[in-house]
Amino acid sequence: MSVIGTGYLGATHAACMAELGFEVIGLDIDQDKIDSLTRGELPFHEPGLPELLRKHIATGRLRFTTSYEEIGGWADVHFIGVGTPQKAGDIAADLTFVDAATRSLAENISKDAFIVGKSTVPVGTARRLSKMIAEIKNPDISIGFAWNPEFLREGFAVEDTLTPDRLVVGADSAVTEKVLREVYARALAVDTPFISTDFETAELVKVAANAFLATKISFINAFSEVTETVGGDIRTLADAIGFDVRIGRRFLNAGVGFGGGCLPKDIRALQARISELGLERTMRFLSEVDEINLRRRDRVVYLAEDMIGPLAGKKIAVLGAAFKPNSDDVRDSPALDVAARLFNSGADVNVYDPKANANAAKRFPRLKYVDSAFEAATQADLVILLTEWSEFRALVPTELATVVANRNFIDGRNVMPIDEWEHAGWNITALGRKFESKN
Repeated sequence: MSVIGTGYLGATHAACMAELGFEVIGLDIDQDKIDSLTRGELPFHEPGLPELLRKHIATGRLRFTTSYEEIGGWADVHFIGVGTPQKAGDIAADLTFVDAATRSLAENISKDAFIVGKSTVPVGTARRLSKMIAEIKNPDISIGFAWNPEFLREGFAVEDTLTPDRLVVGADSAVTEKVLREVYARALAVDTPFISTDFETAELVKVAANAFLATKISFINAFSEVTETVGGDIRTLADAIGFDVRIGRRFLNAGVGFGGGCLPKDIRALQARISELGLERTMRFLSEVDEINLRRRDRVVYLAEDMIGPLAGKKIAVLGAAFKPNSDDVRDSPALDVAARLFNSGADVNVYDPKANANAAKRFPRLKYVDSAFEAATQADLVILLTEWSEFRALVPTELATVVANRNFIDGRNVMPIDEWEHAGWNITALGRKFESKN
């Protein structure tokens, strides 16, 4: 099989398919990226993936190319895993890469084969691409087509590919579906749910899942604004409603909000597509979900000002730059956004993230990036935790107190044991707790 696109999704899928025993070629139009991957080097952090990549380069099951002609005459199944970023100046998805990859495949496939889309796309894309393929392909060959959305969690992408919690396939025929059942035979052998459907439902499953998760996160964050005002505790509230099996506790963690390359982009792209369909009112609530999420970042800056006064000239340690732990992804990261806002307010900001410093520096080079939490906190007037790495959760308050100028701490992820920090003499607060103004 071939995997078109060797970014986060494509590289993971290619390495995992090799692990499942398939012969795999990964294709990308970026020669430098292909050269790096051929050396076993990944441009991003994902636990377990570098080892898998190097293992199957060594076994010979995995190799890389820039040639559509090469894969078109070789592979039986072609997976499309290219990016669908947000359009510049718009909320819609940019389908340039998906369209180009599909067109190039259809032009170069020279034997009977199957094309399987995995990228996250607006509903209607698969049917449009199916027509494109039929118009372009060699009339003497057969090309089956399907949409098979990915459900990867950053930090768990290898696990999610090898042992998925469900498989969704929108196929153009029973033959195409049968091929994908063969591809995923190992997962199906352990009774992984396999949902066979049409193109449109398959496309919608991914964006519906992300929209629901984003809504759940913003729901609890909206209630955290209430608990901050009236004096309640958002964690206890979340625990209490989470016992209801209809609701569940997962993703009811109040904090600085969601980010990354999926949830923000996908809910905005969904709004854009729904608007194109004339259903603006149907998904209007997603605008509020997005707005609540962004408002949490403002709240952190407000708490910082309320805790230490005007920020100009103050030294602030920001712990975290990635949008979530176990990742170096800083796309639409709440942590990096808050750090930038603090800097723009005149603060002297030191940022430390175990994996994301380099990526953060490319996005916001004016911040100072350091090599440890203790270096970031040295002589700080305020420490703010914004990405819940286990390294930060394990910090000992009495030890960190020895390097700061003032013992002020904001827990932007609601993960620290507040009582322990208060016992060590820290003035500490967390989002979702009542905060008494100090100024």
